[in-house]
Amino acid sequence: MFIISGICSGITRFGFLFYFLSLFLCLVLFSTDKACALERSEKPNVIIIFTDDQGSIDLNCYGAKDLITPHMDSIAKRGIRFTQFYAAAPVCSPSRAGLLTGKFPQRAGVPGNVSSKHGKSGMPAEQVTIAEMLKDAGYRTGHVGKWHLGYTEETMPNGQGFDESFGHMGGCIDNYSHFFYWNGPNRHDLWKNGKEVWHDGTYFPDLMVQQCQNYIKEHRDEPFFLYWAINVPHYPLQATDKWRKKYAHLPSPRNKYAAFVSTMDDCIGEVLKTLDEFKLREDTIVIFQSDHGHSQEERTFGGGGSAGPFRGAKFSLFEGGIRVPAMISWPGTIAKGEERHQMATGCDWLPTIAELTGTPLPQQKLNGKSLKTVIDSSEAQSPHRDFYWQIGKSWAIREGDWKLLGNPRDTSQQGQLTKQDQLFLVDLSNDPGEKRNLAASNPAKLERLKQIYRRYQTSLSK
Repeated sequence: MFIISGICSGITRFGFLFYFLSLFLCLVLFSTDKACALERSEKPNVIIIFTDDQGSIDLNCYGAKDLITPHMDSIAKRGIRFTQFYAAAPVCSPSRAGLLTGKFPQRAGVPGNVSSKHGKSGMPAEQVTIAEMLKDAGYRTGHVGKWHLGYTEETMPNGQGFDESFGHMGGCIDNYSHFFYWNGPNRHDLWKNGKEVWHDGTYFPDLMVQQCQNYIKEHRDEPFFLYWAINVPHYPLQATDKWRKKYAHLPSPRNKYAAFVSTMDDCIGEVLKTLDEFKLREDTIVIFQSDHGHSQEERTFGGGGSAGPFRGAKFSLFEGGIRVPAMISWPGTIAKGEERHQMATGCDWLPTIAELTGTPLPQQKLNGKSLKTVIDSSEAQSPHRDFYWQIGKSWAIREGDWKLLGNPRDTSQQGQLTKQDQLFLVDLSNDPGEKRNLAASNPAKLERLKQIYRRYQTSLSK
């Protein structure tokens, strides 16, 4: 009896011990899961979709009547659409530098397009990018698509804060051979993490989608940043057959451009679908912007894109060159289906992302300002009293509704510019198409904006 009682007592003690150990383990696991979930919710993922040469109104939600863009439109439906949003520059490299550093391109060391040749440098390595900022805060960082900010080890994506990179380093490629599409034969341009890779004959937009999807799947359990710099609808206009047939009724070159825009929309839809499949949409800030206005170059058949009511196109500081579609969504956290009419710029994304994610800002002087108050309220003031652009000898200042252009260039050819138009003053509230030069009739306003221009010139020289 004593033996049996001792055995039962031991079993009982062991049972209690096992019970308490199990309970303790469950509490530890619960606390760990809760802590991980809390950390996850405090650090939302960030995806920037940066399109290439997309016109000011070339989405349905921006007024296009002849395009099919449901997936891009869905970002606006589930978030906020900006109506007075400006690229940092009217050409590729400086616009990208402004986005990634939060600085005027001149201050970021990229006043114009950088070389597309291997071995040529670009944006200085000491510039702090969004990727570096978020990486320091515990994010995984990835780049997919176009780079065009340097072609040396220290200026390619892996040298500028990106853990992972896949895409082309120069300004444009053929989407099937992945060779540089500009001048000089035999210049293959496709890289993964700094090493040349070959995918002969595989459609580059499909490769980008695959890379984005894999990146999301692999890093879905940790905060991640994805900079998806789509090389579409930049020339060559190589759409899928599905969309070429759909737009066959449109005149050239609109038909070719439209087909490429809708091809891009399909690609964006596939990546957004992946977020939904892994239930990450409410944990992910999605930012969308075109890098500048549409191209009217020979390589794009002389046009195809649209700035709608605005004058100008790519390379121009008239509105059609720098006013771009831009949206942000974060379902469950920010408003959905709303518009913001305040002036905002591509330089603003870095400080905005910092504030939304609770990440410290880089210890560098920024020109961008956080848009959080604007995102939170349609009644908030724009964070910018004024803003400045420069490309080559052309420059522009905007203050309120007034805009002054110096040495303007009109790549849309909507009117003749004379010597009297070297200073071109407009009131955008009454003349959004920038057709009338008011410099002669508004000397006081002209002088004020010239003073602002001189102030920026002085600050950039320091």
